[in-house]
Amino acid sequence: MKIDREARILDLDPRNPDFVANPYAAYRTIREAAPVVFWQQYGFWCFFGYETVASALRDARLGRSLRHVASREELGWPPLPEQVRPFYAVDDLTLLEQEGADHTRLRRLMNRAFVTSQITALVPQLTQVVNDLIDRFPDDGAFDLIPAFATPIPLRIITGMLGVPPESGPQLLEWSHRMVRMYHFGRTAEDEAQAVAATHAFCAFIRNFLAMRATGSREGLIGRLLNARDEGEQITDDELVANCILLLNAGHEATVHGLGNGIKAIMESGLDPGDLLADEKAIARTVEECLRFDTPLQLFTRYALEDLDIAGIQLARGEKVGLLLGAGSHDPAIAPRPDHFVPGQATRHLAFGGGIHFCLGAPLARLEMQVALALLFRRCPTLRLAAPPVYANSFHFRGLESLMVHRA
Repeated sequence: MKIDREARILDLDPRNPDFVANPYAAYRTIREAAPVVFWQQYGFWCFFGYETVASALRDARLGRSLRHVASREELGWPPLPEQVRPFYAVDDLTLLEQEGADHTRLRRLMNRAFVTSQITALVPQLTQVVNDLIDRFPDDGAFDLIPAFATPIPLRIITGMLGVPPESGPQLLEWSHRMVRMYHFGRTAEDEAQAVAATHAFCAFIRNFLAMRATGSREGLIGRLLNARDEGEQITDDELVANCILLLNAGHEATVHGLGNGIKAIMESGLDPGDLLADEKAIARTVEECLRFDTPLQLFTRYALEDLDIAGIQLARGEKVGLLLGAGSHDPAIAPRPDHFVPGQATRHLAFGGGIHFCLGAPLARLEMQVALALLFRRCPTLRLAAPPVYANSFHFRGLESLMVHRA
């Protein structure tokens, strides 16, 4: 890693194995040298301090999309390559990529699945899912907690919320993994081809399911969205498909990483899980520290919707900026010992983003982690690492590829 302090230029390959294993040491060095830097490999300015990132997330002059203010041609951008257009034709219709009135309209509809009463009502089902998975743990020998525990919990919950058959979960998971490769740095032509193929297959699955729900039972969020459309709410079939895919992808991807990273953090902290998860308040504090300490989504991007000055830099309309959520959550300004796992030390973090794009599923993700972590360490108090945890070779999404443990 090289930092030109005067020019504020960062030279750091985000695929560097040492950086992937522990980006937080690099964040500390970068933030101390220049909290706003031009990251050479990405080709845009990036923010590393809590206040700067939090402010940018709320800044109405920055957006996830520019389509409502200018076309690609008006911005001087080249046309999208033909081979990736099918992916973006779907991705561009999701709530995450909308601004203005379209964002307000879609978020109001999607919020119906995440009201407090509906999230709270999931506790019995969530408790049963977690207990069933723990019942299947081997009594002897090492096993991997990611496929055995962290992955199936959010997948079963989100498929249940949407009303999708639970047996379809593994296939949906495979499509999701292929699609999110589009957000990784240095994606390959093969990554793009697989993402597009997964997009076509996922869309066909959802369209078929919508057709069945249109004339049959309308349980789950998909059914409620169909009812809302029939009652006059404005949502097209293409938007329905795109946002069902978004909910399935976002509804499990980050929570899998949150669970895996959190379990690792607790086991490596040297603190007693019994104390960390002693009661509801302790559980809530511990989950928030898990999210702050090892954030599942590290980098979120925004576009300048107009020419502007932000954090001391001039941006032209259409320029992209990178908001380092993990770096902001490790800022000493909000956590006195940012690189230590200390539940309760921070009352704020950036794991769920901020502003109008604050994570819609944050209440669900929190509940899943609270129930799962408390039950796991209550029923497996002697759980120990059996091998060094291995992070997946990706930067934007920080999560474990394997977490080998044993029960004694």
